[in-house]
Amino acid sequence: MLIVFSTVFFFILILFFSLLQGSHKNPKRFQWRTEVTEFILVGLTNDPELQIPLFITFFLIYIITLIGNLGMILLILLDSRLHAPMYFFLSNLSLVDFGYSSAVTPKVMAGFLMGDKIVSYNSCATQFFLFVAFITVESFILAVMADDRYAAMCKPLHYTTTVKTNVCALLAIGSYVCGFLNAFIHTGNNRRSFCRSNVIDHFFCDAPPLLALSCSDRHISEIVIIFVVGFNDLFSILVILISYLFIFTTILRMHSSEGRQKAVSSCASHLTAVSIFYGTGTFMYLQPSSSHFMDTDKMASMFYAIVIPMLNPLVYSLRNKEVKSAFQKAIGKV
Repeated sequence: MLIVFSTVFFFILILFFSLLQGSHKNPKRFQWRTEVTEFILVGLTNDPELQIPLFITFFLIYIITLIGNLGMILLILLDSRLHAPMYFFLSNLSLVDFGYSSAVTPKVMAGFLMGDKIVSYNSCATQFFLFVAFITVESFILAVMADDRYAAMCKPLHYTTTVKTNVCALLAIGSYVCGFLNAFIHTGNNRRSFCRSNVIDHFFCDAPPLLALSCSDRHISEIVIIFVVGFNDLFSILVILISYLFIFTTILRMHSSEGRQKAVSSCASHLTAVSIFYGTGTFMYLQPSSSHFMDTDKMASMFYAIVIPMLNPLVYSLRNKEVKSAFQKAIGKV
């Protein structure tokens, strides 16, 4: 129901936004002007002495992200003990982390190493689209994972009959559909005039800095962003909170302290990932453009766009006994 409702909602929102654009007195207000064919990304810093150290730092983060996420996917595929719904969703989470990290980090590294801070309109739109798509998919995957934990801990006798392979596949596909629909909405929302400047005070093409350059009326765009992002966050967080409310109620009813500890441990990694993801994302997007301070936004963006994809596989591998056991088994074979 979560995914079906979300998909229907996004279709309605796309229709609404299309009608809104079509009924506007001056439809050219929502089109990008042909004069702007490229943007200049300011980046994190212009200090020449920091370029190489920052490149090395981001290169190491990206390598850890690639190895961690692709390694997690490979580990889940190869180890039959991890062929369970929870790890199926975890593999999708790793794929999404790899996706939105790869949409941002290589361009940032190129800026540090070669000073290549110019990005074409098409490249900027593509980067923005992919980032929004994958970040939205992650929010729904995290919600689905919480629901999976609820089914495993609160309905253990019915778990194998309710959480089947086809159900898991539909939930994953639905998450991707919602993510890419959301990306279409946001990309359409940023089809506007840029008459002030083509210099983006950021290190990648994101919604707040793009809105700051617009000479069009930003009121509708800000409403769309707050509404869509607010829906994604609120709906996913509600699913997570309700799931964990039932989970914690079940844990409190357990008579064995060992059982309680095991149950809490199985949820700890997911709760950590949820807290990091939603904390930084909400801070970044759910505020009006007048309240944005670009230096603060850059730090928040760097954390959720570059650092979080590195942290997720580490969080799950360090706090999950089955993943650690599978990893040690794989290392032993090598």
